[in-house]
Amino acid sequence: MHLPLPCWNSGTELSSPSAGSRSGKMTRCQVVAILLLSFLPSTAAGTSLPTLVPRSTLQLGRVRFSARPVLELATRCDEACVRREAALLPQDFQEYLFYETLYANGTRTLTTVELSPGEGGTERRWPKRRTRRKRQIYGTDGRFSISGDHFLMDYPFSTTVKISTGCTGVLVSEQHVLTAAHCVHDGQDYVKGARKIKVGFLTPANGTGRPVMRWARVRRTQVPKGWIRSLNSISMDYDYALLELRRPHRRPHMELAVAPAAEEMAGKRIHFSGFDSDRPGELVYRFCGVEDETAHLIYQHCDARPGASGSGVYGKVWDPVRHKWERKVIGIFSGHQWLEVGGEQHDYNVAVRLTAPKFAQICYWIKGDYKSCQNE
Repeated sequence: MHLPLPCWNSGTELSSPSAGSRSGKMTRCQVVAILLLSFLPSTAAGTSLPTLVPRSTLQLGRVRFSARPVLELATRCDEACVRREAALLPQDFQEYLFYETLYANGTRTLTTVELSPGEGGTERRWPKRRTRRKRQIYGTDGRFSISGDHFLMDYPFSTTVKISTGCTGVLVSEQHVLTAAHCVHDGQDYVKGARKIKVGFLTPANGTGRPVMRWARVRRTQVPKGWIRSLNSISMDYDYALLELRRPHRRPHMELAVAPAAEEMAGKRIHFSGFDSDRPGELVYRFCGVEDETAHLIYQHCDARPGASGSGVYGKVWDPVRHKWERKVIGIFSGHQWLEVGGEQHDYNVAVRLTAPKFAQICYWIKGDYKSCQNE
């Protein structure tokens, strides 16, 4: 979808990296970003991840599976929403990292956790000063269909999978798929089809026709409690879920990384591939620049259609160990958000950022041992 870039004052130069420095005045969106950025700690360079330790597991009632799948998530956030986020305490964030586990037989559990900061402590994250880009005029679809047996099986396109509820996911281990939480849960109940959810691998037809989708069953699904709240307070901040396959797959997978600031990614760009509903049977790739960000969300204008939700958003991140740029998943495509500030409404495409606590949680889900995640 083509979205306006609303966060800057009219007349502000937005496009050229060589544009002059911006004025000292702050826009409403910058104020909102600072408020949100200041209330969630992140991992500073050279420090360890926070430790997420499971404390107790409670058996919950059986699931009704009454919710309808949502292929295109849209949320709203106004100044009251910002104030609620700003009023949250550290224990609130810890509670949001509690999580439900749904098993294939329909049973589920709730696991409580304790979150401890990394060795380097925590710091508040503030947006950096940056030049603005000239507002673009939309009208041309910026998506690319990936065709041909060679390209479908080429990395990183081969790591993109389809979720049977209508969304997209990305392979993040030999047996795990990361996707959007709203693809399996609407905030109050699991969606129809979540009990027998499957993961589809688009496979070349070896010259016999169109590629075919080969499905694999899921053993369990894990969703953070930050997503499982009432519909009145639903937020994109925790719109992620992990699916564990019954058996390992044979494809390469993408590595995860704590989302850096946009300036720290090659070209300040993000990329993702998904199964957009307007191109059935095709894998669709796109890339674009990051327009703005908060502690939890990445605002951008990558073209997308229903079905792309849950796509693994990746960027080229510098790996200090390997001394090279690496493609790593730093977020999950969620949908779009209406942001109302000062009586003005703005619309963005949005991806959920993998913050340090979220990374620690997903790493624990994958490895089952929080100690092994400390060196990630």
